[in-house]
Amino acid sequence: MANPELPVPDGLVLRPFHGVRFTAGEPGGVHGAEETAKVTSPPYDLISDDDVRELLAIHPNNVVRLILPGSDRHHYAQARDTLRDWLRSGVLAADPDPAVYVYEQSAGDRVLQRGLIGAVALADPGTGVILPHEHVMPGPVADRLALMRTTESNLEPIFLVYEGGGPATRLVDEIAASRTPLVQADTTDGLRHRLWTITDPAELAVLDDDLRPRQALIADGHHRYATYRALQAERRTEAQDPAAASGPWDYGLVLLVDSSAYPPDLHPIHRVIPGLPLGQAVSKAKGACQVHEYGDLAEGMAALAEVGDPAYLLAGEGDACHLLTKPDPLQLAHAMPHGASPRWSALNTSILAEFLLPKVWGRQDDEHTVRIVHHDPHAAVRQARETDGTAVILNPLALSEVLALAAGGERVPRKSTSFGPKPRTGLVMRTFATG
Repeated sequence: MANPELPVPDGLVLRPFHGVRFTAGEPGGVHGAEETAKVTSPPYDLISDDDVRELLAIHPNNVVRLILPGSDRHHYAQARDTLRDWLRSGVLAADPDPAVYVYEQSAGDRVLQRGLIGAVALADPGTGVILPHEHVMPGPVADRLALMRTTESNLEPIFLVYEGGGPATRLVDEIAASRTPLVQADTTDGLRHRLWTITDPAELAVLDDDLRPRQALIADGHHRYATYRALQAERRTEAQDPAAASGPWDYGLVLLVDSSAYPPDLHPIHRVIPGLPLGQAVSKAKGACQVHEYGDLAEGMAALAEVGDPAYLLAGEGDACHLLTKPDPLQLAHAMPHGASPRWSALNTSILAEFLLPKVWGRQDDEHTVRIVHHDPHAAVRQARETDGTAVILNPLALSEVLALAAGGERVPRKSTSFGPKPRTGLVMRTFATG
């Protein structure tokens, strides 16, 4: 396949689009907050098989039928047909005017996050416009690419952050504080999600003028951003007519948040190593780290939070857990890849991926060998017990470290960070047919 010449956007470009939304709760939106919540879901990579069943039990038209279609999650044609049926029957409808959407997440009276949902012009990381900070794995990219290619849509936004504090942020806050929302959803996790539209050309121009010179960091959605760019390359390679090479695939659905106004939460992502019993993991680690035993998970978690990084709490069978600290510096130096910066080599996830997993435990950090558990150490321990394995509990990375590495062109190991709060899937989607 020829290497296509991809377009280079003129800065951080956020384009309005005809949002595709569920009509539950319409008209008026806010009056159908409970009904709208029933058709939305968390992001696809946070949804277990049990979650799929629960979401569909709450509402048969939940968006999970689109993002994780079929019993094996890979029925891409089924997702396409469902999307078409829902658009044809009116379950979903495209908004009449192209818009950039203001999106707010709140808990009680506290606003957690506000940002803009739009179609961002795709940019190579080398341009410095949209920076990734995390490596991706081929399996998830292939999966999301097949779904996007088949449905010809962006079904859930990725999450970008930027340092702003300018007119765009002031406009976002003004709209959220003074205008009636287009739609509202009150989800079972206690969060309230609200959307407004920006369609006025003068207001869209304010956004464009402020955002174009900015630089954005991918907070969540590295695999989906890689998918956006892979589909763009495919379409440009397939095009017979150069004029037909450009199209809706040159943009991708994003939530863009000003991190100076709404700093994101950064959570850890834990690991589970099936088939590696806790006793064996601890025994092998004793030649590579200092090992401290604690009576239960709560005691071990408190110690993990206090000790600083790099540190790892191992748990699994039984109540006891074991804290690994101070990896052997000589062994560590031999394990780290050539050319990696000292900052990168000191990350807890780098040491886990390059030293503990392959050198100490004989495992590769890939999607087939190591399971990922977002945020919840108790869930990681349960999975470890179910698989005769070991849970590896980590502290979260510091946002300053992630930003510094991304600015220097380095990427942290896959699934090192979990930014939040994450956008709710199903509030607004984008199809290529509607822009």
